[in-house]
Amino acid sequence: MINSVVLVGRLTKDIELRKTQSGLSVASFTVACDRRLSQEQRNNNEQSADFISCVAWRGSADFLGKYAHKGDTVGVEGK
Repeated sequence: MINSVVLVGRLTKDIELRKTQSGLSVASFTVACDRRLSQEQRNNNEQSADFISCVAWRGSADFLGKYAHKGDTVGVEGK
């Protein structure tokens, strides 16, 4: 698959769950993914993260809204 992504990180806040006018569940959330650092950066206690905005639909959105909370580790696969 072209343009696929796999992320592992922590939720920056609780899931925002809503419904479309047609009744589909939509979850919006942000995942903070730590960057790999060089040995020198680790020795200096530097930290760096990327913040990725994500959207889940239907059953995945309902599951996240029910069970996922701020600070939880999540894995996201998408395109």
